[in-house]
Amino acid sequence: MIAFIREPESHWLRDARPGEFFVAPKPKKDDAVDTSALPRFPAGIRSGPAAGTARARPAKLIKAGSDLVLEIHYTTNGTSGVDRSKFGLVFAKEPPKERVLTLSATNGKFKIPPGAPNYEVHAEFELRTAVTLSGVHPHMHGRGKDFEYRIVYPTGETETLLRVPRYNWHWQLWYTLASPLVLPKGTKIECIAHFDNSPNNPDNADPTKEVIWGDQSWDEMMVGFFNLVFDAKMPVKDFFVERTTVARR
Repeated sequence: MIAFIREPESHWLRDARPGEFFVAPKPKKDDAVDTSALPRFPAGIRSGPAAGTARARPAKLIKAGSDLVLEIHYTTNGTSGVDRSKFGLVFAKEPPKERVLTLSATNGKFKIPPGAPNYEVHAEFELRTAVTLSGVHPHMHGRGKDFEYRIVYPTGETETLLRVPRYNWHWQLWYTLASPLVLPKGTKIECIAHFDNSPNNPDNADPTKEVIWGDQSWDEMMVGFFNLVFDAKMPVKDFFVERTTVARR
């Protein structure tokens, strides 16, 4: 589903609140599906928690001309129903001094062997500029077993930021740091996850299957999301390594 912003100026998203989760008992003939959309990952609504809310001062930027894409995952339950999802956007009254950006350490190249009870997968993201870390969100599917965030400083010092020893994909949380962590340039955000593809895992769709990355719940993902707070005037490209293209002859 795609919505559009075609206003002359960019806006700053300060807040995002979901409606109540529900299952409609029977759809009515005159029921219309009413949907809106959010921009590039300003907030996520998953099993368990309410949507993410940006603090009063930092905000997320929605650029004028953006296409807003809403991705909804449905699971069958044996009955028909109607989805009437709605999103409300609250815009900052004035341009904020700080901006929030959601990035991730992601590994999509794993192959979990059939029956493996404790398969390990790594991912990391290196910061190309000094920034403040305000929160994290580990994401896996039904075979996810545990997840850990580590901060590796340029000095080589390592700090465990978060350890989720019993990951439950039915209850996926954003973890907001009590005290935002200032990270220097060159710091690595390292994520380590383990997967249980054995018959002992009640959420395992098929322990005889080799599992790779995929959108479906019977596939897997390994994503360590995190929120970064930085000067609103700083270009986002400063977070990434500049790529050069070599012409082929």
